[in-house]
Amino acid sequence: MTGRIAFQGEPGAYSHEACIKARPDMEPLPCRTFEDAIRAVQTGKADMAMLPVENSTYGRVADIHRLLPESGLHIVDEAFVRVHISLMALPGVEIEEIERVRAHLVLLPQAAEFLKRYGIRGEAAADSAGAAAEIAKSGDRRTGALASDLAAEINGLHILARHIEDHAHNTTRFLLMSRQADHSRRAEKMMTTFVFQVRNIPAALYKALGGFATNGVNMTKLESYMLDGSFTATQFYADIEGHPNDPNVRLALDELGYFTASMEILGVYPAAGERG
Repeated sequence: MTGRIAFQGEPGAYSHEACIKARPDMEPLPCRTFEDAIRAVQTGKADMAMLPVENSTYGRVADIHRLLPESGLHIVDEAFVRVHISLMALPGVEIEEIERVRAHLVLLPQAAEFLKRYGIRGEAAADSAGAAAEIAKSGDRRTGALASDLAAEINGLHILARHIEDHAHNTTRFLLMSRQADHSRRAEKMMTTFVFQVRNIPAALYKALGGFATNGVNMTKLESYMLDGSFTATQFYADIEGHPNDPNVRLALDELGYFTASMEILGVYPAAGERG
């Protein structure tokens, strides 16, 4: 597939890395915010968007679950990216010269042990790849960045240490969004993502989920979040294994409908191989 795939962040961001991994034939389009990446697809400036939804260490990515249903876009694939952190600086700089590193606030604690070992101070930046770009322009030999190898390559920085993250399992899950839904594909394992609101009746959530248990449908994710700041209006986001046309999934979704005020399928897509 040719075309553009939008992502949030600067060139070299982990979302950029996800674009290259999942859609190497598409041109990555950096965007300032998640809303900008979604808008790029809505307006036809891009054909797809790559959006992070959760991280194995830090959980849900803020605002994404709210943005997805409102976007009018559809999930057509998922991708998993291991978050490998590298320390980078200007060419010729030695690690002993580095006094501080800049990175996104979420990234700094993930390399805490390494930074402590070398006595390097962490400083929060709006974007890790953006911090790498700033260092490349600044000429500051005492400041490094924590970012991806791709960020170092793009900005001409020297990698002083690779894979310095404290935990080897740190992985981010991304969703690929498109203007058109595609429920026609079939794979050995399919995923269906949807959002729903339960009716205001006793034990509504318990009853709504009962159909998945009785029909043998595996629910891999269920999260709730408030709508419009209301403590009484709650929406649920769910991932299940299977296709809506599978008999057991169809029965479970039909039963869900009896106890919900609304339900919307956001995407039907093959499970990524990293799911196992």
